[in-house]
Amino acid sequence: MAHTFVKDVMKKNVISIDQDMTIKDAAIMMDDSNVGCVIVTKKSTPIGILTERDFVKRISAKEKPLSTPLSEVMSTPLITVSPDETLWESAEIMKKNKIHKVPVQQNNKIVGILTASDIVKICSLGSDSSMREICDQILLRISKNWYKIYLI
Repeated sequence: MAHTFVKDVMKKNVISIDQDMTIKDAAIMMDDSNVGCVIVTKKSTPIGILTERDFVKRISAKEKPLSTPLSEVMSTPLITVSPDETLWESAEIMKKNKIHKVPVQQNNKIVGILTASDIVKICSLGSDSSMREICDQILLRISKNWYKIYLI
């Protein structure tokens, strides 16, 4: 996985929607396209993302009406990765920002999406020895103090 690039794993089925559209519009688009998020745009420029998690935390839990514009409930700023980044680099960005989906941007255009599930699938494809190597790499990246706590 250390040399697997985002472009090799990302999904290219990315849906975008204007920030002035409503929560209901986004929900219908997500359902029709069978996707877990939409990229929110302003004048065709990506500015945010609306995920299934946002539906729970920012919409349902806050009792927002379905007519609410996406600009009020989207996650922003939009954190992106390059298609040429490694999965390790992207996983670090996702961990640091506590996100599960990250749009892939190239030349100011969203060209795909990478999810935590995509990374898990890649990890599970290898043989036992490959999995051991991946686990070893993960352990090497964890701070020594955290690792010591779990050895006790």
